[in-house]
Amino acid sequence: MITYNDFRRVDMRVGRVLVVEDFPEARKPSYKLTIDFGPEIGVKKSSAQITGYREEELVGRLVIGVINFPPKKIADSQSEVLTLGVADRSTKDNWFIIQPDRTVELGTRVE
Repeated sequence: MITYNDFRRVDMRVGRVLVVEDFPEARKPSYKLTIDFGPEIGVKKSSAQITGYREEELVGRLVIGVINFPPKKIADSQSEVLTLGVADRSTKDNWFIIQPDRTVELGTRVE
């Protein structure tokens, strides 16, 4: 069990996907994402195993990202945020993004 204060230490924010690139160098099928988290946080890079989507389906979409993990090197790229998703139970290789069901301001914190 964790406390609410433990949960609050994970800084999850709403961002909008600006750019999606293939990432063949990654060990598992992934995309490189460029995500705008608004003027306070800025634009960040992420690697995400959400290849069940076509690239054009992701551009413009809102996503939730953990912004206070340290950057992680994945293949030849630096991932600055963890884009949150849920696994497809049938394949465990495909992930679906977690997103707000309404438009909210970029950088809004998940509480």
